[in-house]
Amino acid sequence: MQNNKKAIVWFSNNLRVNDNVLLQEACTDHDQVIAVYCFEEELFNSRLFGFKKIEKFRAKFLIESVSNLKENLADMGIPLFTYFGSTKEIIPGLCSKFNADSLYVQKEFTHEEEVGIESVHNHLPESTQLVCLYDQFLFHPDDINIEIREIPEVFSNFRKRVEKSTPVHYINSSQIDNEKVDLQNDTKIPSLQDLGFEDFEIPRYSAFPFKGGENEALKRLNDYFFVTKKLSYYKKTRNGLLGTNYSSKFSSWLANGSISARTIYHYVKKYEREYGSNQSTYWLIFELIWRDYFKYLSLKHGNKLFKLDGIKERQLFWENDEERLRSWIEGHTAEPFVNANMIELKRTGWMSNRGRQNVASYFSKELLLDWRIGAAYFESMLIDYDVHSNYGNWQYVSGVGNDPRDRKFNINLQAKRYDPHGKFQRHWLEPVLFE
Repeated sequence: MQNNKKAIVWFSNNLRVNDNVLLQEACTDHDQVIAVYCFEEELFNSRLFGFKKIEKFRAKFLIESVSNLKENLADMGIPLFTYFGSTKEIIPGLCSKFNADSLYVQKEFTHEEEVGIESVHNHLPESTQLVCLYDQFLFHPDDINIEIREIPEVFSNFRKRVEKSTPVHYINSSQIDNEKVDLQNDTKIPSLQDLGFEDFEIPRYSAFPFKGGENEALKRLNDYFFVTKKLSYYKKTRNGLLGTNYSSKFSSWLANGSISARTIYHYVKKYEREYGSNQSTYWLIFELIWRDYFKYLSLKHGNKLFKLDGIKERQLFWENDEERLRSWIEGHTAEPFVNANMIELKRTGWMSNRGRQNVASYFSKELLLDWRIGAAYFESMLIDYDVHSNYGNWQYVSGVGNDPRDRKFNINLQAKRYDPHGKFQRHWLEPVLFE
């Protein structure tokens, strides 16, 4: 390498080249850029309430996403170094090896992620500057004109203050100029076996049969919007339970940053210009704002996101009953609708939004189990696990979050409304499907 300015982009939950602020800043301010992704060994070994932090479904989707990122970066002349091990040892070592002037990473604000970044920071060479930038929001914190401590505790108040007046930025990767870096890169992306899992295939009957990666995310976006035009019916179908097209299914790619909320927003606006706007096209943006809102609540309340009493600091009675927990996980409760959803999750790593609300309400308000245990199980199993949405939604449903009405779901009525002919329940509860 020549003696010029070098940067390393440390990828985390931003596994894309389009609309990537870190990549743009690094390429703009440096002559040469390389990238790194580390499969943090502790995430595949440590357990929370008895569950692995990352189970096989998330692991498979992550491997696919990083593999696609490596291909897309290579097209830009940027090598991606991949490792399985201790991030706090690997990243500083790479910075030292390549004499990096800067290390770019997405700025985080939840405890484990903050500790991980700080551990790397503490081991960096003195010559390497750490640059942390927010890149996971629809509305950037600098643009919303609300102090973080004043984020409203009710979603509608937040939405009304930001949706009309806050700009949504977007960066096209074709605008990023980078000098091709020619380095020997012998690092490999770990296999499922390397991460401690056996090979498996997502069942063909899954409502989420998709693969990970930015290319797959953009393919799904184009299909859902411009091929099938399902976006025009999103509000009517979003509470569905069976099939791939009742909802957008963007959440898994959003969760690991294979696509940004800003990209989806701008494609919605493009769709509206071409095919017209209606309640459904707006409702997808509405859901993106909900996603942002949970991130802002997390930014405001910090570790209260993981505390038993929640952001409300509300002391409720919780139990810890292993038999009740197992019956919930295995789909052996007294409620067939709950059971069908839990079996779907166990077999595919996916569950509908309607299903999640019902099984979480049943867990916390019928079984009276510690909501954090249910949230930890979701964290382990869900392909689309997002720390802010997962723990924020569990608090919301359990009565310690920001639901002003503290609702309790009537499971029987929900099943009759959303599965009136029992098709979804039969799909997952009849064993003939799995013979």
